[in-house]
Amino acid sequence: MASTSVTLTLPVLPLDDEVVLPGMVVPLDLSDAEVRAAVEAAQAAGGSGKPRVLLVPRVDGRYAGTGVLGTVEQVGRLADGDPGALIRGVGRVRIGAGTTGPGAALWVEGESVDERLADPLPGAVTELVKEYKALATSWLKKRGAWQVVDRIQQIDGVSALADNSGYSPFLTVAQKVELLETADPVARLRLAIAWLRDHLAEQDVAESIAKDVQDGVDKQQREFLLRRQLEAVRKELRELNGEKEGEESDDYRARVEAADLPEKVREAALKEVDKLERASDQSPEGSWVRTWLDTVLELPWNERTEDAYDIRGARAVLDAEHAGLADVKDRITEYLAVRKRRSDRGMGVVGGRRGGAVLALVGPPGVGKTSLGESVAHAMGRKFVRVALGGVRDEAEIRGHRRTYVGALPGRIVRAIKEAGSMNPVVLLDEIDKVGSDFRGDPAAALLEVLDPAQNHTFRDHYLEVELDLSDVVFLATANVLEAIPEALADRMELVRLDGYTEDEKIVIARDHLVPRQLDRAGLAADEVVLEDSALRRLAGEYTREAGVRTLERSIARLLRKVAARHELGERELPLRIGADDLRGLIGRPHHVPESAQDPAERRTAVPGVATGLAVTGAGGDVLFVEASLADPETGAAGLTLTGQLGDVMKESAQIALSFLRSHGAELELPVGDLKDRGVHIHFPAGAVPKDGPSAGITMTTALASLLSGRQVRTDVAMTGEVSLTGRVLPIGGVKQKLLAAHRAGLTTVIIPKRNEADLDDVPAEVLERLRVHPVTDVRQVLELALSPAEAAAPAVTAAA
Repeated sequence: MASTSVTLTLPVLPLDDEVVLPGMVVPLDLSDAEVRAAVEAAQAAGGSGKPRVLLVPRVDGRYAGTGVLGTVEQVGRLADGDPGALIRGVGRVRIGAGTTGPGAALWVEGESVDERLADPLPGAVTELVKEYKALATSWLKKRGAWQVVDRIQQIDGVSALADNSGYSPFLTVAQKVELLETADPVARLRLAIAWLRDHLAEQDVAESIAKDVQDGVDKQQREFLLRRQLEAVRKELRELNGEKEGEESDDYRARVEAADLPEKVREAALKEVDKLERASDQSPEGSWVRTWLDTVLELPWNERTEDAYDIRGARAVLDAEHAGLADVKDRITEYLAVRKRRSDRGMGVVGGRRGGAVLALVGPPGVGKTSLGESVAHAMGRKFVRVALGGVRDEAEIRGHRRTYVGALPGRIVRAIKEAGSMNPVVLLDEIDKVGSDFRGDPAAALLEVLDPAQNHTFRDHYLEVELDLSDVVFLATANVLEAIPEALADRMELVRLDGYTEDEKIVIARDHLVPRQLDRAGLAADEVVLEDSALRRLAGEYTREAGVRTLERSIARLLRKVAARHELGERELPLRIGADDLRGLIGRPHHVPESAQDPAERRTAVPGVATGLAVTGAGGDVLFVEASLADPETGAAGLTLTGQLGDVMKESAQIALSFLRSHGAELELPVGDLKDRGVHIHFPAGAVPKDGPSAGITMTTALASLLSGRQVRTDVAMTGEVSLTGRVLPIGGVKQKLLAAHRAGLTTVIIPKRNEADLDDVPAEVLERLRVHPVTDVRQVLELALSPAEAAAPAVTAAA
């Protein structure tokens, strides 16, 4: 490139935050004093040709080092009517020192810049020209400037092509000044290409974002339109169905304000309404809030039923619906009496807590624990709700789920209150001993607050997150095994034991409740089939042996089905009266014949070495036999062998019994030498049933003493008690259940520890009348009562059947 320059003296026309490049034609407003002074000075200078000025960018008050020689093409009026001048940029001028000249303008000296390139152009420069034209064409097409595209394609000079980028609106003033001060046309073209490429990339990103935004807006507009159409359709349907438009159910704020809610609950509900009003229709939070508000509004916050304070009437209801169960009836009667007195004296609420109750009904299956809950609610005049807890393993089932989870629901306690429709129902927590725990938490731990009268007036469900007053609720928890309930939970409940029914109570229950219900289910009238008391007694005593009455009811149902079927087959005529002797012909032989009813030679205790004990199981009390035998001395099998699935405590009791007889055998006139040389085997029949506990201690001692002495154990005697190494008889538990089991089995004499004598107060009077109960303190008394007289003893045997 040839480097020649010409010195010029020109008036300065400053451009504030603007840049004019060679080749550009710009209109300037002559109202500006500096612009007018420069143009007038150029005109005053005279000379051939058009007046010339030096266009210099001025950024933040500082002049650029390079300007553009401009010719004043025309002076006249602009489009808005103000005076103006049209100036064309001709070439770059490097600004030198200031000088003087006509007019009020600033004059400077400068050197023109020669920008000519060698001809022909190098190949690399030609590629730059093509790239710039392609990029400029792409950008202009996006803007729809087709005429400018043709003009760009017609420009051949590298310098002119680079300076043409000065028209680009996306270039900043600093970038245009850099273009102006870059004298090399190729370098200038590279700058223009780089900036244009960056702008196109940014534009592509912006267009992509704009497209996504537009798509989202279009989707929202379509959804908005469809929802409006759906509302219009619903409105038409409401009008067709005769419903009023804008029902209160659609206005949650009005429903909350109209509802009778506690103050804190109202505040929480109004906050949720505010959230609902701010949320869009598409927000998933809206559906969560609606569901929560519906739940809160459906709860009976201030609804309560009036208790029936007719104490005698309530006791009559309990007696009519359930036979026996005096402990539970007394407790409910006491509760109602105390409530009545507190109500009469204006002592209903103390410290925010009301007078609720938490009772645990513990007993074997079939004694009426579950049905008792409904009777209690009936007697008190309250609503009744049953909550089944058997198999519940998730803590959220009790306390509810957090609202952030999909499908969240309140816990079973809140749902029970909602179902009852009042804040003081009777809630039956059925099978509380069957609650489990796993990785989802321990539901029994969640029940601690529910069943604590000192805490449940501020119960907080995870779903509701507002306080719920449960202090007026009567909770009845049922369980079969007390030991299966966690100790902390059992401590919060008042324990009421239901140990089973006597035979007389079973007959009353069967006659008054079971038979009428099963007659109805069998399609028989009350006067068509009559079951005599003797038949019911045999059903209860010989066909079933249980603490409750479930199996008895099934036996009655089976009996009536047989009668109905035989009548339809023409084999029986109605009406029919069924006595005890008719049962075998209808439902077969009895399954549980009492020991006392069997032939003496066939009884288990007919041989020495067998004793009758008493035990407590999950199904109530039961009779437990203990068999003992001595091995042949020639076999050499010495030591003690225990069979029958025994627990550690029972195994230790057997060791204690054997040790006592070894050390005191001579005193008891027993051949204790056999115990040293021969193996002892103690077996508990029903070997598939696990057994444990210390209460079989005196039974095992009696069985071994019977075996050694050859004296049989009396067939009518059963016993229970723990034995010590000194022969003391120690107290045990479950006396009432064990005596009921002895009574059911037809036994007449029972031996219990002396220190359990106080427990006889809990045993029904009719059972005690039929049993001879002997409280003892020493094993010697047990042997004297249990073993048959010595003169009637058979020779000692070495094995027991």
